[in-house]
Amino acid sequence: QVQLVESGGGLVQPGGSLRLSCAASGSIASINSMAWYRQAPGKQRELVASITSGGISNYVDSVKGRFTISRDNARTVYLQMNSLKPEDTAVYYCKANVRIWSSLTSLTDYWGQGTQVTVSS
Repeated sequence: QVQLVESGGGLVQPGGSLRLSCAASGSIASINSMAWYRQAPGKQRELVASITSGGISNYVDSVKGRFTISRDNARTVYLQMNSLKPEDTAVYYCKANVRIWSSLTSLTDYWGQGTQVTVSS
């Protein structure tokens, strides 16, 4: 019904930058909010940043001032990551809170498959 496809991960040196993208497609009537999560080995998945349909964004404290979440249309979200640190190494997942055409009265969370970000010298 809904697919989220992430791209942009990779290997980068400390202090470097990466830009993640997530495009949503499928039977989408509207998207309420979109977010990026990450999960490092042996750790729980954590919310990194989120953005509402109105453009209001929030960040976890550890990335404030370094990461920027943005949306250029209703179905694509980006995460610009600057000044990357080794502790940013994780699989990054995109999540969208979606209203689908077959169920207009409810919102459902959909997840992408994740993209690996490795920060290492």
